[in-house]
Amino acid sequence: MKFYILDDLVASVKVLENIVESKDLGEVVGTATDPEKAIPEILVKAPDIVLVDLLMPKKDGISVVREIRDQNPDISFIMVSQVADKNMISDAYNAGIEFFITKPNNRIEIEKVIRNVIEKRRMAEALKGIRAVIGDSEGPDSLKPQQPPQDDLAARARRILGSIGMLGESGTKDILKVLEMLDHNGWHYNSKETLNAYAESLESDPKIVKQRIRRAVKKGLTNIASLGVEDYYGDDFNEYARTLFNFDAVRSEMDLLRGRSAYGGSPSIDKFFEGLEMLCEEK
Repeated sequence: MKFYILDDLVASVKVLENIVESKDLGEVVGTATDPEKAIPEILVKAPDIVLVDLLMPKKDGISVVREIRDQNPDISFIMVSQVADKNMISDAYNAGIEFFITKPNNRIEIEKVIRNVIEKRRMAEALKGIRAVIGDSEGPDSLKPQQPPQDDLAARARRILGSIGMLGESGTKDILKVLEMLDHNGWHYNSKETLNAYAESLESDPKIVKQRIRRAVKKGLTNIASLGVEDYYGDDFNEYARTLFNFDAVRSEMDLLRGRSAYGGSPSIDKFFEGLEMLCEEK
């Protein structure tokens, strides 16, 4: 990750620069104490993340964020300031910052927030790549009304799981095989019987199978929460957040990604399978 640091206090710039470099979070490609000098530099250097103060001479941090995001919305901003006024903090979030950190600087908090923003950016890039692949495979004719594909439950599930970035997980293979088993036998998911029957067919320990599936479902939860942080009103988020997961778990995971909580959401395997079955039948 490439960082740019903007603060009118040289000491604050040095502290933030030290945190980024000593914790191996990325490369600091530029620093400034003058916001008017910083804006053109940031637009040229296009860093991934900008650490910016709120109250500065000539131009405040909120104005800086708005001006840069108008020209490059892909840059992420973390605001670090002594200000504790709720209205100003709200204005900063509305301008497009990812996090607001209150001075005096807490190195552990700053590192944690930066790591969360890095993870969010990586997740967004991964999801963007998935959407690009899906879009390319569909081609321009995808804009035309089409009949739903006549395929099996597992094939429909594969497309859903792909859209939330779960296909790379080993537990996802188990999820798809479970759906194949249900489809083949004309069964519906049963919380007490289905996974035990599947584990028995593999001659495997049900606990190990459930652990693999839980890890995959947790990955899906994290990806959906990341979508919610990025675009709370997006179609994918609204379709999958409440259907595949308990919304309290999604909200907890979003709070973790935003740095507001030390704990994420806990997914329910039963809720996930029941929602996935319902989505597949609808599609």
